[in-house]
Amino acid sequence: MGTITVKDGTTIYYKDWGTGQPVVFSHGWPLSADAWEDQMIFLADRGYRCIAHDRRGHGRSSQPSDGNDMNTYADDLLALIEALDLKNAIHVGHSTGGGEVTRYIGRHGTKRVAKAVLISAVPPLLVTGKPGGLPIEEFDQLRTQILTDRAQLWKEFSAPFYGANRPGAKVSQGLRDSFWLQSMLGGHKAIYECVKAFSETDFTEDLTRFDVPTLVLHGDDDQIVPIGITGLVSSKIIKSAMLKVIPGAPHGMCSTLKDQVNAELLAFFKGVAAASA
Repeated sequence: MGTITVKDGTTIYYKDWGTGQPVVFSHGWPLSADAWEDQMIFLADRGYRCIAHDRRGHGRSSQPSDGNDMNTYADDLLALIEALDLKNAIHVGHSTGGGEVTRYIGRHGTKRVAKAVLISAVPPLLVTGKPGGLPIEEFDQLRTQILTDRAQLWKEFSAPFYGANRPGAKVSQGLRDSFWLQSMLGGHKAIYECVKAFSETDFTEDLTRFDVPTLVLHGDDDQIVPIGITGLVSSKIIKSAMLKVIPGAPHGMCSTLKDQVNAELLAFFKGVAAASA
């Protein structure tokens, strides 16, 4: 574990486990690097150096008033990569973190990037104003809930996040409690402003700049980031992207289906097809 300080004085916390080719993880909203522990311990044990940071305003990083936008998130990621002098890195982003990875590549290129993985990711755009897109009113309501009682919101939001509201779902209370804890560690202002960042940022142009092998991994029962306006679209924009749809998988499948997700990641890293789960 360590920290770096970026140009505006914000402190970014990160974990750094293992040795070998670096894998850099960007987490979803409103969580922290802890959301990646199932992947990090698995991959670190298989010869990879796993690095995950808490986005500014989230987890154990500083809670600045400014910079809660995708451009700054991407610049913070660049600062971490340069501070650790990471080369030939594999970037893995979940949800909002997928937007962060996408904007990083669009803004800073792939000089230090070997491969990319977008899991349940928000690109190209959630609020489209087009058929199938999500209405801005949904995110206005989400912002209102954050201001009204965010502690209760996180308890409720964890159900669709992990698919716990589906018949026959087996999602532990412990996992939902972990979601609540990670979410409550985030700064109130940063978490609120991040809603605009992940929902209204248009990543279309960034996706056209991908020139490294890319895996788009998405569940077809994602209640938070619908696959029809995100993963299915992004996989067509990215040159030669590999699309993998996991039937019945929820948004938070990195936890609920960790064994399958881990197998998919390892297979993609090694350049082989993953075995069916």
